[in-house]
Amino acid sequence: MKLSEVKNKLNQLETISFQLPNGELVPNHFHVTEVGKITKHFIDCGGTVRNEEVVNFQLWNANDYDHRLHPEKLVDIIELSEKVLGIEDLEIEVEYQGDTIGKFGLDFDGKHFLLTNKQTDCLAKDQCGVPVEKPKVKLAELNDEPCCSPSGNCC
Repeated sequence: MKLSEVKNKLNQLETISFQLPNGELVPNHFHVTEVGKITKHFIDCGGTVRNEEVVNFQLWNANDYDHRLHPEKLVDIIELSEKVLGIEDLEIEVEYQGDTIGKFGLDFDGKHFLLTNKQTDCLAKDQCGVPVEKPKVKLAELNDEPCCSPSGNCC
């Protein structure tokens, strides 16, 4: 989800809620303690130099039960960050403290902002010898020929 989409959704909401991938809601007394731009400059295992930029929201669960972050306040924080930090309309990454700091993607289901699982990946599979995944075949779709016949389907 891009920053412009988040702002658009916030302008339509009366309250903000974030849902973790396991279905639990982030406690409603959370704070957004950071809005920033993260730049990652790296080289992949195939030798290609890459640059990635994301907008980062850090959610923090404080024991401050008397204050709630309202949508218009978060929009103000985002707009100040855009102005001061020169943040562009980039994808959002959310940090949230679980057993350790988790990094999540962001989506929206019409009611809650959804923290989505992120996955690592090899960006240079063709360069570093990662085997191509074999197609999955359903056993029920194999014919009934004996496995040991010359045209059998087991080898």
